[in-house]
Amino acid sequence: MSLDLLLALAALAVASTWTPGPNNLMLASSGATFGLRATLPHALGVALGFPLMLFVVALFLGEAFQRSELLRETLRWVGVALLLWLGWRIATAGRAKAKGRARPFTFLEAAAFQWVNPKAWAMAVSTAAAFLTGAAPVREAALCAGVFVLSGLGSAHAWAGLGAAIGRLLSTPGRLTAFNATMGALVAASAIYLAVADL
Repeated sequence: MSLDLLLALAALAVASTWTPGPNNLMLASSGATFGLRATLPHALGVALGFPLMLFVVALFLGEAFQRSELLRETLRWVGVALLLWLGWRIATAGRAKAKGRARPFTFLEAAAFQWVNPKAWAMAVSTAAAFLTGAAPVREAALCAGVFVLSGLGSAHAWAGLGAAIGRLLSTPGRLTAFNATMGALVAASAIYLAVADL
């Protein structure tokens, strides 16, 4: 991969991992609700889960995903439904925590979420299509995944840390409930956007 292409890939990775989206909103909410330490497995699951998905998609699934409208639509609607459910879970996290039922995502839950996240699929397929030549599939897929690991580790932990810092300001149950309701609404709004974006 040329230096110019590598720099373009790095810019794409930074833009897609650092900007607000379902993963980052959930990380901020989890950091605010549960604290940074408890959110670290969630952050690692996001930071490593998407690059693993990108690697697999680049090697095996990208062409099938691009050719099958049924697969694409099924995944999109499953992802939208899951994001709506997660939005509700986030919006009610303050109340659920008071009842002792809420907990942050585990590493495996956060990593598995990438496979039903429509934004993650769109990024994985478009990145594979734009940056892989097919000359050395394993090496090119690993390089793309590695760039996203580096960017994702920084962004996931920064968003979780931002949430934890905000959490200290949300010392009353009412403030925490309002914050989580806002984060949940933003996740739900992103799900609705993903549902109607291709219509």
